[in-house]
Amino acid sequence: MIRFFNGRVLTLDGGYDITDSEVWTDGAQIRYVGPERADAPVFEREIDLRGDLLMPGFKNAHAHSAMTFVRSFADDLPLQRWLFDKIFPLEAKLTPEDVYDQTKLAILEYLAGGITAAFDMYYKREAFAQASVECGFRMVLNGALSAGDDFSVADADCEKFNAMDPLISYIPGIHAEYTASTELLAYMKGLIDRTRKPFFTHNSETKSETEECVQRHGLTPTALHEEYGLFEYGGGGFHCVHLSDADMEIFRRRGLYAVLCPASNAKLASGIAPVAAMERAGLNLAIGTDGASSNNALNMFREMYLVSVLQKLRESDAASGDAARVLGMACSGGAGAMGLNAECIAPGKLADLIVIDLHRPNMYPRHNIVKNLVYSGSNTNVRLTMVGGKVLYEDGQYFVGEDPEEICRRAQRSAERLTRE
Repeated sequence: MIRFFNGRVLTLDGGYDITDSEVWTDGAQIRYVGPERADAPVFEREIDLRGDLLMPGFKNAHAHSAMTFVRSFADDLPLQRWLFDKIFPLEAKLTPEDVYDQTKLAILEYLAGGITAAFDMYYKREAFAQASVECGFRMVLNGALSAGDDFSVADADCEKFNAMDPLISYIPGIHAEYTASTELLAYMKGLIDRTRKPFFTHNSETKSETEECVQRHGLTPTALHEEYGLFEYGGGGFHCVHLSDADMEIFRRRGLYAVLCPASNAKLASGIAPVAAMERAGLNLAIGTDGASSNNALNMFREMYLVSVLQKLRESDAASGDAARVLGMACSGGAGAMGLNAECIAPGKLADLIVIDLHRPNMYPRHNIVKNLVYSGSNTNVRLTMVGGKVLYEDGQYFVGEDPEEICRRAQRSAERLTRE
């Protein structure tokens, strides 16, 4: 068991209050939250918070982790040219070893920024999962099927990865409507009925994507997927920049999650998601970074800031994008989207926790710690990251099973080979 004491705790268990509680973890779960007790057990380790903040980790609810290999390689292009002319040709060269090395690089970045889990859509999933397990990092895999793929892979992946390791799970999905076929959508309906799993995909990321779907099918991507019965057991969409009012009603009625990716959407000029309208409609919201090729950082502090301030700009209303709700999207919302029992700090929840250094200048004055996290927080404030009850990052040091510098060297060699050939 591990004890966190002498600090502040933001549980996100029903609100945004900060208490002076201590927290005990037992294996992969939280055991106790409350005041100091005279009957405390003997602990494996006691972590003095020294007045700093313990809170749930950030959940990166949309990522392509191994796309670190094209960070800053194909910038300043519109999405369709970026994707079809630059990214897809390089991705065709990826080997399992490339995905393994690039995934470990992404995990280093996640941990240093307080991210304790990622919802990842990519290829070579066995290598990806192996890298995650070796590092001790939590990953939810999302299917990335396209029209030309062997559809049966999704059945095998769903069975394999949901039984592989407590750190790994799998949720069915497709890459996007514009890379799918009606045969693929029908297959996915069958898979979802067999497994009773939610369904996720890129959804209405660009205006042209949405308009072209309407031209092909007479329906938006959301309405098309609803017509095929793909949301029978929940799920959601990534990006959701161009949802219509009718799309939002489907999201609300089905309890779907709209995963916001503001940095990527801004960099690719895809637009600003209507977050205020989504909130008014009662949608579930989460936040993701997207891949390092379109972002280019895997940084949830930056995403939270952008979700808030871009909404103020879109609405011409400085009261939009409330920081506390945005923080909830980054932590609790992401856990909900990913199906993780880690939305708050409470007994029985996963011990996926972070410690925020409140003694750095950007956290002073402490008029409102929650708002400081969103408006002035940065990765430099992350003092410790714990996943499944194990400390994987602390005070600049990584505990992921190998030398982080070697991970970086391998990732650099991999990226150079892929972009040179």
